[in-house]
Amino acid sequence: MEEIVHKIDGVGKPAWIGLMVVSFVLFWPIGLALLAYLIGTGRMGRKSRCGIGRWRFEPAEGSFEHAQTGGRCGHRRDRQSRTSHNPSGNRAFDEYRDETLKRLEQEQQEFTRFLEQLRFAKDKSEFDEFLASRRNGPQSPEPQAQ
Repeated sequence: MEEIVHKIDGVGKPAWIGLMVVSFVLFWPIGLALLAYLIGTGRMGRKSRCGIGRWRFEPAEGSFEHAQTGGRCGHRRDRQSRTSHNPSGNRAFDEYRDETLKRLEQEQQEFTRFLEQLRFAKDKSEFDEFLASRRNGPQSPEPQAQ
């Protein structure tokens, strides 16, 4: 049974909807049971957190991490976040991953500081240009004597 569910999950939400419609047409209690199953497992809800096959159902919050960590799908890959720092069992790899993540966070902070400096320099140059145009710009015309 689980193998069939996994195959239908691979196709995505349209396959579940089609199966539900066919089951309602053939014998409505089966369709009703299938509908209850789909809602109960979160496969049909708007806030489904399953990322199955090529279909990605984002939760209302809209964050990718939330879609990966939360969820009642029952698939092993959905229970663990890809962004979590769970040990892999290989200490050398875990150390390498931690060092790489720290380096990337540091580079991101440096890049953010660099962008702030660029914005400040741009604002300063625009302000200096404004002041220069006010100093050197056309003065208000003096009234002419008639």
